Amino acid sequence: MKRALVIQLTRFGDLVQTKRLVLTLQGRGFTVHLCVDRSLEALARIVYPYCEIHPLIAHGSGIDGYGKDTVLPVNYEIFRQLAEINFSEIYNLNFSSMNYALSSMFDPEKVKGHKRINGQPMKDRWFEFCFRLAAERRNNINLVDYWAALSPNMIPAEEVNPPATPGGKGIGVVMAGRESRRSLPYDVLAPLVLAASSINKNKDIYLLGSSAERESAKKLFSKFPAAAAKTTTNLAGETDWEGLAAAVSGLDLLITPDTGTMHLAAHLGVPVLGTFLSSAWCSETGPYGAGHTVLQADIECAPCMEAAPCYNNMKCLTPFTDSSAARYVATRNPEHLPKGISVFESVCDFLGTEFVLKTGNDPSGERRQRLRKFIGCHLGLLDIGEYGPFADLAEKFYKDKDWIAP
Repeated sequence: MKRALVIQLTRFGDLVQTKRLVLTLQGRGFTVHLCVDRSLEALARIVYPYCEIHPLIAHGSGIDGYGKDTVLPVNYEIFRQLAEINFSEIYNLNFSSMNYALSSMFDPEKVKGHKRINGQPMKDRWFEFCFRLAAERRNNINLVDYWAALSPNMIPAEEVNPPATPGGKGIGVVMAGRESRRSLPYDVLAPLVLAASSINKNKDIYLLGSSAERESAKKLFSKFPAAAAKTTTNLAGETDWEGLAAAVSGLDLLITPDTGTMHLAAHLGVPVLGTFLSSAWCSETGPYGAGHTVLQADIECAPCMEAAPCYNNMKCLTPFTDSSAARYVATRNPEHLPKGISVFESVCDFLGTEFVLKTGNDPSGERRQRLRKFIGCHLGLLDIGEYGPFADLAEKFYKDKDWIAP
C-alpha cells in the first residue's frame, strides 16, 4: 500500500484549499494521511472523510481544554505514530518550526515543499518558482493549484469542487474574516445582503461567524427592515464544524469576504459572492471551481500586504459604501457598478481556477493569461512549441541556480 503524508498546520481556509492535492494523491493510488492542528481535526474529518487524520497541537487554538503541560506528550505520540509509518511521499506545505521539525523525521528525498537538508531550510523548486511569481500578485495563481502542483498528474480543476449551484435554502452571510481590513463593516454589508435577498426566491438569511462576530451580527440584524429581520437567523458563535457545514450546505448564495467559510462553501458547491479588498485578491485565494463571483476592490494600491499598515485610509473600502454597489448586486447591470470595483467570475482552465473579468477593469488580464500559459508549459501541461516562446518571462522568473543545482 502506498502512503502519502500531507502536513498542513495552518488555518481553516488553507486546510480546505489542500483538496486538489489530496484528491490528486488519492487518484495516484495513495492512502493519504493528513497532519493538522488539533483545533481543525473535526473539520478535516468532514472535508476529507477518506484520509487518516493526525491532530497535532501546533497553535494555541489547538490546546483547547488541554493544559500546556500536555502539549509535549500529545505531540510526541503523534510524532511517534508518524515515524512508524512507511510514507512514500511527504508534502510539507508550510514553513513553521513545527512543519520543519516534522519533515526532518523523514528522508529529505521523499519530502516535497519545505524541508531541511543538513539543517538548512530549503524549498522545493516549484515553491521557489512560485515565490518569484508572487511578485506579480494580480497575476498570481490560486493557492489550491500552488499546493497541488507539487504532485505530478494533478486531477482536472473541474473535478475538485462541484459546480456552484443554488440549493434553495436561502442566503448565508459571513460577518468577518481573520483580518478585519478585508471585511466589510456591518453598515456597508447590510445593503448588499438586502439587495441579494431581494432577487432570491427564498428570503431566509443566515448570519455566520465565530463568537467574536456575534455582536457584529446583531448590529447587522438591526439594519434589516422588519420583513428581512423576520426571516434572519443569527448563527454567529452557535455552530461547531459540523454545524457550520450543515448551515452552509444547500444555500443559494454565500456572501463573504476571503474566509475559510468561503472555501467550505466552494467545497460544497454553494455559489459564492465574495467581497475582496485590502490584501485579498481573487486570482490568489478566490473560491475554487466554476460559477463563483467576486466583487474585487480595484485601486492602485491593491492588493496590499496583510502585515503592513494602510496608508491610504482604507481607500479600497470606499467603492463598497456607494449605494450603486447594492444596486449592482440586485440588477447585475454594469452601468450600476461603482468605480473602484471590478467583477470577476471563476472558471476552470488547463492550470486550475482562473477569474475572468465580467465587468469593470482588468488591466493585467492579458499578461495574466500569458503567465498562465508560461506556467502551464513549465509544468508540462501545455506544449511550449505551440504556446511559446516566453523569453522575457523565462528571463524574469528563472534563475541561474535552477540550471546549476541538481
